[in-house]
Amino acid sequence: MSAKRSRLRIRRLVAAALAAAAFCAYLIANPKSYQTQTSTTKTADDTQSVALKDTQTTADSLLARDVLDDLAVREKDTSEKYYRKLFYDSWSTTSSGCNMRDAILTRDLTEIVFDGCKVMSGKLNDPYTGQTINFTRGQDTSSAIQIDHVVALSNAWATGASKFDQTTRYNMSQDPLNLLAVDGKANQDKSDQDAADWLPPNTAFHCQYVARQISVKYKYHLWVTPKEKIAMQNVLTTCPTETTVGLENQ
Repeated sequence: MSAKRSRLRIRRLVAAALAAAAFCAYLIANPKSYQTQTSTTKTADDTQSVALKDTQTTADSLLARDVLDDLAVREKDTSEKYYRKLFYDSWSTTSSGCNMRDAILTRDLTEIVFDGCKVMSGKLNDPYTGQTINFTRGQDTSSAIQIDHVVALSNAWATGASKFDQTTRYNMSQDPLNLLAVDGKANQDKSDQDAADWLPPNTAFHCQYVARQISVKYKYHLWVTPKEKIAMQNVLTTCPTETTVGLENQ
């Protein structure tokens, strides 16, 4: 385990210890809060708390700015030519039997109409533009919503992925952590640019966007360029408590 990852694990342990101490103090002050409940009926509040579990900050959450500081900083490596097929040439099939594109549409859209696994229509509250986009599957309409690799694959290639084996590159290209359903034009405008050269038009999403890029780069041992790190730091100064995504077990 690297020294950087050891420091992050130590931060998790400290956070967990603080959370446990706070919880114990609460129990002492509120003894009724831990009395055994005899009712097994699930209330609306119970259901809501379960639904929110995955979105609430936990003791294992890591501040994006701290994880950014643990990423290596180097210029891009352009010594090897990038080809998209070095990552993948078609969407993977998920455990449910659906392909990854439809899985991401299912995750990110609302008011969905299905035909088997296929998402035929729905609505997207687009994180990149802040607009609501109506989606209808079809040869001339499907491109209105595209699946973006938050860390563009060519950017990943130039910041470490050229040294990956084929399996690791494929896994990164299909990882839901690195995939978002977004406005097609915004995705095309972004192309393969990093945070130093492109941020979503929707400024309210900048913090989450940068935090997700940092999460992907940390998970896959990618580096950031000096300009990219400065751009990310500038964004995170506006949201110093922004946390990473999906790194609890890394």
